[in-house]
Amino acid sequence: MLKQRGVDVLIEKPLALSLNEADELIQTARRHRRIAQVGHLERFNPAVRAILPLITQPMFFEVHRLSVFTPRALDVDVVLDLMIHDLDIVLSFVDSPVTEVRAVGLPILSGKTDIANARIEFASGCVANFTASRVSTERIRKLRFFQPRQYISIDYGRQDVLAFTVGDDPGKPTTPTVNPQIGRIKPPITAEEPLHAELKSFLDAVRSRSTPVVPLEDGRRALALALGIVDHIRKHSDKINLEKLASR
Repeated sequence: MLKQRGVDVLIEKPLALSLNEADELIQTARRHRRIAQVGHLERFNPAVRAILPLITQPMFFEVHRLSVFTPRALDVDVVLDLMIHDLDIVLSFVDSPVTEVRAVGLPILSGKTDIANARIEFASGCVANFTASRVSTERIRKLRFFQPRQYISIDYGRQDVLAFTVGDDPGKPTTPTVNPQIGRIKPPITAEEPLHAELKSFLDAVRSRSTPVVPLEDGRRALALALGIVDHIRKHSDKINLEKLASR
């Protein structure tokens, strides 16, 4: 569409099926000077936006995205369906290359991986643990991370943020807790439907001919990590002969 019609596009995540396809999209958009944005919806979650001013040096993430089973998107595994949202968020928080990927996953109710866990290490020393499931009995979408002197928790669904800070920071007034050395920060959040914010942001980029909030390069970065996780899950499954174990 970019090549044949010369239109600006908002592309649903994941950006493409392969990195070669992603690279072709990026090159085409640049060549024709088109605005192209990737639909990583959580970037527009008010809770995520509220946390940006607090980020300093994230060193450890614990992320859970659990959903009940529904007969949708069963042609892709849970990494590309659900986990990729959180991969994109963490990559946007951590300005450092990925150095190691470890992952396991299992097909439960479909022919694809329905539950997966990944451990990602960055050159900065930051470590992130991701769990994604579409066979849970409850719906959970939470991201928690630690950085020097601070713990921050995001609830995507409730659009809620809570931070605990050790010591005083004049630039970030805190509310006292039961421990006088720990202060609580609850950033103000402007409620907004993420999809509405995403569409508005895309239209603003089109009108101003400016770089979108989630450019194709960011979509490629999240896709590369997701595909790396999928590949590691496959290798782990082959190593333990998962297909033979499942047939018993």
